[in-house]
Amino acid sequence: MVLVVPSLARAHALDPALLDVREQVGGVAEVLFRTSSTRAAGAQVDPVLPADCRVVREPVATQEGAAVTVRWAVDCGPTGWVGREVGVDGLGAARTDALVRIALADGRVVQRVVRADETRLVVPARPSAANVALDYGRLGVEHILGGLDHLLFVLGLVLLVGPRRRLVATVTAFTLGHSVTLTLAVLGLARVPAAPTEVLIAASVLLLAVELARPAAPPGLLGRAPWVMALVFGLLHGLGFAGALAEIGLPAGDVPLALASFNAGVEAGQLGFIAVVLAAGWLAARVAGPMPAWGRLVPVYAMGILAAFWCFERLAVFVE
Repeated sequence: MVLVVPSLARAHALDPALLDVREQVGGVAEVLFRTSSTRAAGAQVDPVLPADCRVVREPVATQEGAAVTVRWAVDCGPTGWVGREVGVDGLGAARTDALVRIALADGRVVQRVVRADETRLVVPARPSAANVALDYGRLGVEHILGGLDHLLFVLGLVLLVGPRRRLVATVTAFTLGHSVTLTLAVLGLARVPAAPTEVLIAASVLLLAVELARPAAPPGLLGRAPWVMALVFGLLHGLGFAGALAEIGLPAGDVPLALASFNAGVEAGQLGFIAVVLAAGWLAARVAGPMPAWGRLVPVYAMGILAAFWCFERLAVFVE
């Protein structure tokens, strides 16, 4: 059974759909399907349920911020969901993934991220911890590599500190900061509205660009103690990571594993990006020789301009 959800036309690349099925005692299941309302024209993603499922409550669609949520109820008969195929079609055209989460009546939770090359899953008798770790780790990598504001901040840290011992302390402080707030926010111990958080994240990138554009001597506070700045702004960026993770949810019974895997994925993506930046800088120095002073300012001013644009764009939400 395929339910067609109208596709309406966000800044982060991580924009997964969510298909959430909650089976009740007696066989009836509550179904929720959420997808972005900002997809490209013609990109349609549709939930796929077993063909013999019977709709017992008609779908109702609501707009919730930047997403369309559809809720309805189905009865898939006495055989239940184990061994049945569930998924989401249209992921390739929409260039996104989807989280499929099925809470069975006996309390077990089956969860899997489906993608364009594998849009369906067969509901197993028991969820696999290895699949949860792999899927959430991959989501963490995708989020950090797809979030340009986060990447620019990490790039700014590398430009500020350089390939020296202080880079290790600075990146570790940034990791500690966003790990703390990511954990607190996901567990419901810290709640901060998404819109102000996004503005502050953009402002952190802008402030870092301003520091990088300063004359080399005397260094400002950020230049003298970059790990302090990385720790403080890491707290902000962790709230941004938590917002993305909250959209797809955490599997019941595997919350610590999923949270740790997502955070590990973020770290893996971040360290991989830093390695690429350092390797590119080393190669450029070997091929073209030392960079002139003005050349170093080109990425700094580009970062500052883009961050300023994000600040105005995200502040505009408050005056609409």
